[in-house]
Amino acid sequence: MNIFYGKSASGKVADAVKGLGTAKLIIMTSSADRFEENVKELEKLYPGVPSISCIAMGYDTAILENGVSVMAFKDGAHVATGVLEKVSVSPARYITRIEKAIESVKPGKENTAIIDFCTGNDAAVLTTLSGLVKKYNLQVMGATGDAGKVAVNGTVYEDAMVFAIIKNEGGRVKTYKENIYVPKDNKQLIASKTDKSKYYLGELNGRPAKQVYMELTGASESKIVDQTFQNPFGKMMGDDVCIVSLKDVSGNGLILYRQINDSDILTLLEMRDPMEIAQSTVNKIKNDFSHISAIYSVNCIFRYLVLKERSELGSYLSKIGTLGTSCGLVGFGEHFNTQFVNQTMTCVVFE
Repeated sequence: MNIFYGKSASGKVADAVKGLGTAKLIIMTSSADRFEENVKELEKLYPGVPSISCIAMGYDTAILENGVSVMAFKDGAHVATGVLEKVSVSPARYITRIEKAIESVKPGKENTAIIDFCTGNDAAVLTTLSGLVKKYNLQVMGATGDAGKVAVNGTVYEDAMVFAIIKNEGGRVKTYKENIYVPKDNKQLIASKTDKSKYYLGELNGRPAKQVYMELTGASESKIVDQTFQNPFGKMMGDDVCIVSLKDVSGNGLILYRQINDSDILTLLEMRDPMEIAQSTVNKIKNDFSHISAIYSVNCIFRYLVLKERSELGSYLSKIGTLGTSCGLVGFGEHFNTQFVNQTMTCVVFE
């Protein structure tokens, strides 16, 4: 599998794809001001080549905060792309599109992945995909893009999820999830008085959620939202922890970035050393793969802000880049197989 990565700080697609040649699939991230223009330009330069795009900052071993970045599979991949529309109200309506796309690449054991970009309602979309993920033994990695727009094959969509089914003809694929947060004390917090439509959390252990969070963290009410960088919630799923970020305060409750249901078990998380965690991720991937063609990843916007504040963003991206060709985007929500998570790095590794 031969991978290409290019970028242009000026936002010109022609500069970003210079040297690419032919491609089986192109994945593009672009700043919002030129997104639609860049989608059209990419299709003009590579007519008929499958592509998916979203509005986001891109990176390889360095961040590109403005402009356009392109990752392309030049060979060694069997690809199908498509779109699920109206995901805010009926994410299952067009599910046959993705099933036909999966079947068209004839997935084998542990060699096929989905990379997707979504405009919202990600948890419901991933739940919709869960049956297909299990049926075809698929890996999933994706992100919520910015500004409510995504694109596939030269067409821009709102309220949609675009996807690329990628069969690695030269080996395996595997997804990974990296948390830089761990349970602080394993104290269980039972959620209640939730409103899934508003991502609202009313109570924890029968008390106002805002008050409980302030007591556990020592944060003042005006600093609650900022405190999520140090102490997000974690949703317990067996031995796994899915990070749940705080978005806002609403009365005596909290607004979150992912849905929480009544009786869900949460716990308070705290941050560990990001560089130690990154080295652990590198070691794990090296242990699983003797040869790596490419890594495509998404880092949450909150991770980007934390790493940037700690002056560790470049070091972090460079450390992941020691594994091989590594690139990705900064997202507003992350997909890991059938999970929708916050404040997380997820990636897919191609052998």
